[in-house]
Amino acid sequence: MRGETTFSSFLPLFLISLSFFIFISQTTATNYPINVWPKPTTFHWPNPKSIFLSPNFTISHPDHRYLTPAVDRYRHLILSEHHRPIITPSINLTSSTPLQSLIISVSDVTSPLAHGVNESYSLSTPSDGSPSAYITAETVWGAMRGLETFSQLVYGNPTRVAAGVYIHDLPIFTHRGVMLDTSRNFYGVDDLLRLIKAMSMNKLNVFHWHITDSHSFPLVVLSEPELAGKGAYGNDMMYSPADVRKIVEFGLEYGVRILPEIDMPAHTGSWAEAYPEITTCANMFWWPAGSSPALAAEPGTGQLNPLIPKTYEVAKNVIHDTISMFPDSLFHGGADEINSACWNTDPAIQKFVASNGTLSQLLEMFINNTLPEILSLNRTVVYWEDVILSADVKVNPSMLSPQNVIMQTWNNGPNNTKQLVTSGYRVIVSSADYYYLDCGHGSFVGNDSRYDQPPGTDQGNGGSWCGPFKTWETIYNYDITYGLTDKEAQLVIGGEVALWSEQADSTVMDSRIWPRASAMAETLWSGNRDETGMKRYAEATDRLNEWRYRMVARGIGAEPIQPLWCIKNPGMCNTVHPFTS
Repeated sequence: MRGETTFSSFLPLFLISLSFFIFISQTTATNYPINVWPKPTTFHWPNPKSIFLSPNFTISHPDHRYLTPAVDRYRHLILSEHHRPIITPSINLTSSTPLQSLIISVSDVTSPLAHGVNESYSLSTPSDGSPSAYITAETVWGAMRGLETFSQLVYGNPTRVAAGVYIHDLPIFTHRGVMLDTSRNFYGVDDLLRLIKAMSMNKLNVFHWHITDSHSFPLVVLSEPELAGKGAYGNDMMYSPADVRKIVEFGLEYGVRILPEIDMPAHTGSWAEAYPEITTCANMFWWPAGSSPALAAEPGTGQLNPLIPKTYEVAKNVIHDTISMFPDSLFHGGADEINSACWNTDPAIQKFVASNGTLSQLLEMFINNTLPEILSLNRTVVYWEDVILSADVKVNPSMLSPQNVIMQTWNNGPNNTKQLVTSGYRVIVSSADYYYLDCGHGSFVGNDSRYDQPPGTDQGNGGSWCGPFKTWETIYNYDITYGLTDKEAQLVIGGEVALWSEQADSTVMDSRIWPRASAMAETLWSGNRDETGMKRYAEATDRLNEWRYRMVARGIGAEPIQPLWCIKNPGMCNTVHPFTS
């Protein structure tokens, strides 16, 4: 369900407020002296001014386990940040008494943080000397989004806030996420907390945690301790149940859901360190000599063997214990990139195929044994699209009910999205052509002859299978429902940028993700077009520059998108002269 369906709950407030801006021209594509990222769906500031914030500023709110710490956090930020915009806003201070308080009203304090929860809010700041600003939200999660917006309207020392602002805001898409792979390289708990913090700033709400893969198994599963004990990179590179509780709880305090992924039956070479008997082709050289096909898409081989009963004992234990640690209603089961050659190295599988069995039947066997286990634990399953769209090994879609299964697409751009929604599936879009943040950094394999070419040779994508690098503008301009009918578009629940970690770890995590994930965050929250239907990436440039600068001040190592000169001279670095009519 897409977020715009929640607007009706705020319709009375919106109609009351309509008289406030009935004669004001639509200016949603215009730069204001102060901006919010992501741009709200409705932002009206008819007479830009600011008002001092009282040093005794307070925030009143309903008591709530997660809203209360969020309020404390934002009050401290608001009073201490003293953000200095790169270009000083040319707005006058009102002569009004400093703003004394922010009053938060929440209609429903019981709604849990879950897929589809109402995140809408309305925010108003006074211009007439009234002592209070107001946030009205349906849920505490919407109130958190309103707090972030209010914090971005505050700047300067002494602290001041934009006066006379009215905002009504809600996301277009309910699922707005970042996927991070912590198997190929390890990330500490503090790194993951920093990622969640930055996601909340950008109103992203799902951390898709790709925890395990063929390279390592860092998650401590209590019923199968040897998986991490032997499959992690080291004793200091594991996530204990206590670590998971800390991350999940931190996410709740920041309004970010944690979606765990245990990829299987492929991408499971690390399982072989504890259970070699349930895997095929583990620890083999990935690219055999001669004409033999590769055993994996990249170094790091190994797949679970569906013919071994022990496989399901271990897999079900992993599923059960993982789900017990993560309260979210979604569980990601992977199911991507089944490699035929890997399975065909096993004698039992060779015999199965020789008896007229197929590898697709093997995958169906695995899904039939594990999917019911996930569903029995009251979870909706997310699979990568390969499970039904692979050209080689796939299951019959009739096995996977759209009621219980969500598909995540990464190949073939809008074409695969179209194919999935046409089949009735809800879809999360992570197109490698637009949303893969690791692309453009070349190949990580050694002894690669592609890099030993005569001078003058066309370098192509530099050895990166999904090159070139995905710029923030590439990400910003992608419409994830492109080519779909309105009815089909309703099945696209959102999108995720993805950072696979072959060439990334905590030293580069911030700069690889931010501010490019911010670009997706705005498009999934309020779109990438102005009220006339034109793409707004030109005016977004200056706003994203300012937002990146503020994120850095908040401790997020986001990379620059332009020289500082461009930021101080808005529009002068565009391809069209800013004063051209």
